[in-house]
Amino acid sequence: MKKIEIYDPAMCCDTGVCGPTVDPELTKLATAIYSLNKKGYPVTRYNLANDPAAFAENEVVNGVLHDKGPDALPIVLVDGEVYKIGEYPSNDEFSVWFNIDENDLTIKNPKVRLDINVTTQEGN
Repeated sequence: MKKIEIYDPAMCCDTGVCGPTVDPELTKLATAIYSLNKKGYPVTRYNLANDPAAFAENEVVNGVLHDKGPDALPIVLVDGEVYKIGEYPSNDEFSVWFNIDENDLTIKNPKVRLDINVTTQEGN
């Protein structure tokens, strides 16, 4: 099974929902990684603001940053080798790496809906 590591630029969160605007790419990425992790697929993200040691300790990532600077982020490693620089993987790429259906990377709404009627009694 492939091991995916994503080295993010410094951010306050990895979902893209904090701050004044929402980054739909980060939200989609976070959803895909959540789904993959729940199914046991190894995808790890490192945020420069929160995990600077991960950047310094990884010789491959450290080398890319020395050559290209922080604009190279995000850096995506597949089995320890650079696969992408400056952009995040797509759901299609995740599905190829792990040999799964791309539809398995989205959170699905429940198929059954419940109707709940709430009534109150007056005088209690």
